[in-house]
Amino acid sequence: MSTPQASSRALMRWLWSGYLRLHMGVLGIAVLFMLVEGSMVGAISYMMQPMFDEVFVQGNASALGWVSVTFLIIFSVRGMAGVGQKVLLSKISQETAAHLRSDMLKRLIRQDPAFHQVHPPGFLIQRVQSDVGAVNQVWQVIITGAGRDMISLVVLIGVAVSVDPIWTLVMLVGLPILLLPISKAQRYVRRKAAQARDLGATLATRLDEIFHGIVPIKLNNLERYQSDRFDGHMQHFVRSEVRASFGTASITGMIDVMAGLGFMGVLLYGGSEIIEGEKTVGQFMSFFTAIGLAFDPMRRLASVSGTWQVAAAALERIKELMDAPIKLVAPENPVAAPAGRPDINLENVTLRYGEATVLRDLNLYAEAGKTTALVGASGAGKSTIFNLLTRLIDPQEGRVQVGGTAVRDVDLPELRNLFSVVSQEALLFDETLRENILLGRTDVTEEQLQEVLEAAHVADFLPKLPDGLDTLVGPRGSALSGGQRQRVVIARALLRDTPVLLLDEATSALDAQSEQVVQQALDRLSGGRTTLVIAHRLSTIRNADKIIVMERGEVVDQGTHDELLSRGGIYADLYRLQFQDGKTLVDPEGVAAQAPSETEVSVTATPWFRRLTQRLFGG
Repeated sequence: MSTPQASSRALMRWLWSGYLRLHMGVLGIAVLFMLVEGSMVGAISYMMQPMFDEVFVQGNASALGWVSVTFLIIFSVRGMAGVGQKVLLSKISQETAAHLRSDMLKRLIRQDPAFHQVHPPGFLIQRVQSDVGAVNQVWQVIITGAGRDMISLVVLIGVAVSVDPIWTLVMLVGLPILLLPISKAQRYVRRKAAQARDLGATLATRLDEIFHGIVPIKLNNLERYQSDRFDGHMQHFVRSEVRASFGTASITGMIDVMAGLGFMGVLLYGGSEIIEGEKTVGQFMSFFTAIGLAFDPMRRLASVSGTWQVAAAALERIKELMDAPIKLVAPENPVAAPAGRPDINLENVTLRYGEATVLRDLNLYAEAGKTTALVGASGAGKSTIFNLLTRLIDPQEGRVQVGGTAVRDVDLPELRNLFSVVSQEALLFDETLRENILLGRTDVTEEQLQEVLEAAHVADFLPKLPDGLDTLVGPRGSALSGGQRQRVVIARALLRDTPVLLLDEATSALDAQSEQVVQQALDRLSGGRTTLVIAHRLSTIRNADKIIVMERGEVVDQGTHDELLSRGGIYADLYRLQFQDGKTLVDPEGVAAQAPSETEVSVTATPWFRRLTQRLFGG
């Protein structure tokens, strides 16, 4: 295991090589200002000797003028240099933080869904915002400490040595004694700061879950329960932060104790020399001022040591995320995406999540330009097929092809430009309705936009919105109803005009009236496209060209609606449950039977119904 010092050096090299070196020119000017500001502190202490000896002790009136003007020049130059270096360092730190946040977001967006399942949104928000913020807050302090304060310290010690080297040695004799306890305090601060960063991520995750789940929390009277859980995490966080602050403060406290011992020694030793006339009052005041001013940057440097440990704890977690490998990458030599309306073919596909097998040697074919429906119990692997086609995941075995081309061989942006996806979630961004449909596109004319609004039935409710297309839809589209959100997503898909359409339970959460309108829009959207549909409501897929029945990651049956009903099995059982008035069904034993009445279907407490429900839905 590397030492904390070695780890700190590695983190500093990473930060420097990746970000700070981009600001070399500005940093060089800032360092120049630091040199000037630090030197002026030494000049102040140096001018104490002529001020006391020539002006105050000897009463030299002519010296009073040049000494006063010199002090004015020193303080003016120091002030201007201080302003210059602070502004430049602020520019460097803010731009570095912005660059780092941008790089983190770009990296995290490229990670696959499995990564985001392990790292929840609150955790990642904490890393991008708070951890980078922690680094940004201390960075100016660190540069200032390593630059201006170090320069000031060297100049001031130089002035003290020029007055009397023995006094300087007596003053600093206790410094080596503090090296070991300061080192231990640094490790303590690093450990507690790391705990605080992890607890901060936990707090962010809890807040994210609470605010996203506010409706179920209220409906289940969980306000007190969630508040108590959050308070428990907060107490742990506060304790870690306080302990980290204690470690940082103890470092400067040790410097103060050493300074008190040094001053006592100089007064005892140097005071006798002044009384005996071996040293002047001006010399003592110059030395005393230099050492007094030197302990101020020394304390800040000691504080920077503790502050850096806090920043290093945040940087370690940032670097850990930035170094996480991206598993789903584009091929080095991609092939062109298939043209026209492609077919879809999965050959002997096996997919596992850990020890759980989701798809088992699956073979599936969807004809180009036709509609293929996927039905089966939850967990049968239907949505996983959509993820394979769009390369959100890769299978361990088998081939996934679109238009005869393996999806692994196509550049990722080109591959995903083949698909439009409409799911039951209907995710919208907290932007205007227009932006949620255009998604940043600038090549869409008003005529094209109006056409998709009409086709998706968005134009039906648009006049009711206060600002029309410029109405903010709220977080996750909360200002719109479920049916309205679905129509916006369909308009988005129409505008994309891709050759393949993936519909994942697109109407399952809608009422009958909204479902009818949305289904009309979906029918128009799927026309002429290769369409895959996942649906539990069999009424929406009766007219599909082919229906594929899945169970436990395998295809167990396929055919048209009438073919599947005629030979019984899972599909016929499921269709029997979802009563279709006026249709004659064939039961699993092959006996023709009239569809049961609504009253008969409602009697669902039979053992047969319970067994079938368990088989279909795992309940």
